[in-house]
Amino acid sequence: QVHLVESGGGLVQPGGSLRLSCVVSGSGNFFSKFAMGWYRQGPEEQRELVAQITSAGNTDYADSVKGRFAITRDNRKDTVYLDMNNLRPEDTAVYYCNADSPVTPPYWGQGTQVTVSS
Repeated sequence: QVHLVESGGGLVQPGGSLRLSCVVSGSGNFFSKFAMGWYRQGPEEQRELVAQITSAGNTDYADSVKGRFAITRDNRKDTVYLDMNNLRPEDTAVYYCNADSPVTPPYWGQGTQVTVSS
């Protein structure tokens, strides 16, 4: 059974930074084959893709976070990270980690709350 556990959320002031982590367990040696993504869902909003990184290490970002967020992965630790800088109040949301591949169903974590407020 594949499990994703996010951590690193919290309360931060505008302009601040946070690093989110997502550890994947139960995948055996399959983690490196997953495309990993970070999504977020604000209050009364639909879940949206924030950033993704393919198994080859290619990255893509939502326009709203380009230049401020960075997604990376460590295949030795079965972990994906989201470094968030220059945070804005509109970045407030629950952030979810996603693991996907052509031969598996998508897997989701439980989410971690990020609140940007003074």
